[in-house]
Amino acid sequence: MQIKKQMLPALAGVAMLLGNATAFAGPKIVSGPGPAPECFKPWSAQTKYFQWDRKPGPYRIAVVNGFVGNTWRIQMIKTAKAYAEQAGVKGDIKELKVISTGTDVAAQLGAMEDFINQGYDAIVTIAVSPEGFDRVIRLADKNNVVVVPFDNILDTDKVMMVNEDQTELGAMPGRFLLKEMGKTTGKVLEVRGLPGNSVDRDRHIGFRKVMEAAPNSFQITEVVGNWDDGTAQKVVADAIAVHGRFDGVYVQGGSTGVVRAMMDAKHPFVPVAGESENGFRKLIAAHEKDGLKGLSIGQSPGLVAISMKAAISALKGNPMPQLISIPIPGGDYSTLKDGVNYWSSLTDNFFTTNEFAPCGVNISATEIMAKDEANSK
Repeated sequence: MQIKKQMLPALAGVAMLLGNATAFAGPKIVSGPGPAPECFKPWSAQTKYFQWDRKPGPYRIAVVNGFVGNTWRIQMIKTAKAYAEQAGVKGDIKELKVISTGTDVAAQLGAMEDFINQGYDAIVTIAVSPEGFDRVIRLADKNNVVVVPFDNILDTDKVMMVNEDQTELGAMPGRFLLKEMGKTTGKVLEVRGLPGNSVDRDRHIGFRKVMEAAPNSFQITEVVGNWDDGTAQKVVADAIAVHGRFDGVYVQGGSTGVVRAMMDAKHPFVPVAGESENGFRKLIAAHEKDGLKGLSIGQSPGLVAISMKAAISALKGNPMPQLISIPIPGGDYSTLKDGVNYWSSLTDNFFTTNEFAPCGVNISATEIMAKDEANSK
């Protein structure tokens, strides 16, 4: 069948559009290892490697946060802005945009799609939900955009992600409480994080797996602290008023507020496993002799810097693990030292774990505190 000459330009245009739409089909699956394996460590021996088509820099990067109502998220945003200005990083970043969209999944998806359509090269994100991001992933793949979820990651293996082992971050506090309580029965308080997040879910699963294993028979009371000191302090005060004395406490975040609630209620000090807030560590150091046996392990806000570093490496065409494992930093009442892993001179709401030696990343408190958490203009 013959095609009229006047139709050829139109058909050629359609073909070009179709070609552009399918020119990128996402990263290729390749063999590892990639660069800096001491930093970009694969989650397991079964972790696959991705490789994107190389792009010339410098790059436009967006950080799309969801919830911003606690000190961890605020420090994370400040850390992203500080890291982008460090020597050796600044030259790779043409533009950095940081926004927080709240807890609505649709708002976060819309923001990510907008950045992809604007031609950004990479999007680093803390997902509001572990599900529902398929359409964004497909759009990113079509446009050769690197998407890097971290902290609250997705239930998929279609994107590169950066995280600490969240199930282990729940199991470690469980093992600590069992050791310090020295018994298999009693009352335990579990202060959970922000509902609906994979982090809260996975830590809860890890904690309960340890605490509910035979022969344990604990009465566990759950409250929701939203990883926030003020909220955690209130719900723990209410729990103590209703349930009386607890034998141990596990708090995902808002640890300083939890201990303050115990002190205000004149609750005897008991083993408390919590996060890496500076205030929590100061309280442990001050009251360890009074019975506050504390474990302080960290999901560092500095994960955003490792995620940005991973995105830049991927944009340069390097093979990268699909799931990157970051070691869990922390300490307990026997290892805390002022000026080393907590700081009496810093605010309570500063998170203490921001140095990643294997990655060559170290963001100082001065750099972080000089930034704000406002959306980029």
